[in-house]
Amino acid sequence: MRLSMLTTLIALLSFSPIQAQTDLPTEWIDPDTGHRVVRLSHEDGSQSAYFHQHEFTPDGGKLIFTAPSGLYTVNLHTREIEQIRSDRTWFICAGRKTGKAYYFQRDEEGQSLWAVDPITKADQKVIDIPEGLSIANINCDETLAGGKIDLKPVDWRNHANTGHRPGFGTANTDRDMQLITLNLETGEVKKFNRSNAWLNHIQFSPTDPQQILFCHEGTWELMNRTWIIRTDGTGLTNVHPRTMNREINGHEFFSPDGKSILYDLQTPRSHVFWVAQYEIETGQRTWYHLLKREWSVHFNVSPDQTLFCGDGGGPNSVAAGDNGQWVYLFRPHIIPPVTGGVSDPNQLIRSGYFESERLVNLAKHNYDLEPNCQFTPDGKWIVFRSNMLGPTHVYMVEVAKAD
Repeated sequence: MRLSMLTTLIALLSFSPIQAQTDLPTEWIDPDTGHRVVRLSHEDGSQSAYFHQHEFTPDGGKLIFTAPSGLYTVNLHTREIEQIRSDRTWFICAGRKTGKAYYFQRDEEGQSLWAVDPITKADQKVIDIPEGLSIANINCDETLAGGKIDLKPVDWRNHANTGHRPGFGTANTDRDMQLITLNLETGEVKKFNRSNAWLNHIQFSPTDPQQILFCHEGTWELMNRTWIIRTDGTGLTNVHPRTMNREINGHEFFSPDGKSILYDLQTPRSHVFWVAQYEIETGQRTWYHLLKREWSVHFNVSPDQTLFCGDGGGPNSVAAGDNGQWVYLFRPHIIPPVTGGVSDPNQLIRSGYFESERLVNLAKHNYDLEPNCQFTPDGKWIVFRSNMLGPTHVYMVEVAKAD
């Protein structure tokens, strides 16, 4: 997740006093798109989760989000907001089985994993986290936490005022890291996949509790970034081996059924843009082409996988010069294949393209904050965070155009 977890932690350790609720519109029709936009949060500084971190209750009715004053749920139908925990919270994800909001806590005794029930508000420690482990996600049956251990940690403080981010601008092969799982019942730690690369962006499959997706972090065009592996250390697979100079891929995520990996692909960087899909079981690849101005920092897919969305890009993005500062909706189309020529059609990449629609004008959004779009569980709305009206808030936009 790039440095998002680190910067979030720094913010949590030095947060400012609670901000007052702001006087901003709560609902409107975007005049440039005709789509309904709703502000879900009340408190300035509220944020939804990173684009692949699960943030919904199992019934699909509520979104969990953070604010300076604590952790909240919002009913996506009634828009009623309820505080489930006070104090600034480093939210990791919502449990797919129980709906509990898992979060990280550190004090003088060390670091620990906690969970609060969004219905009963019961808040309790799940397990202590051994020193040196970094937790990134919880698996779908809530038996394991996944993350990494850095055996050669970087002193980030030495880079705090230099503008340099360690690992970026290099192939980043001088680290000493391992993936880990932490058993939430027994506390057993398993370490696997020791690597000289910076291991990052660690995710569990939404359906398979033993499947992990991760990346080699750093300068994308200098490495094979996206990988999958089983929690027992088997099945290590490079999802997208690079085949051309300056080709990049990244911001990978699981499909909702857990059967595929999807990611941003550029062949080469900043020139030809795709959203690519890799089927884990068959190895079949599908690439959807999109225009440069439609490129987004993050992409996502609807629960039924019939629609995609993107959060656009800012003036300093990889698509700089033709960036589109919009929340986008994409309708995927497959180009019909031709038969013959190869014995196994799965050897060929299925090609397709996106038909795009603009949903929200983000011309006034500062992309230092990434919007991180996610479809709601019913597929009818897209949740994102934005500072387009000044302070940061949680919003959603309706997929269907307003009457």
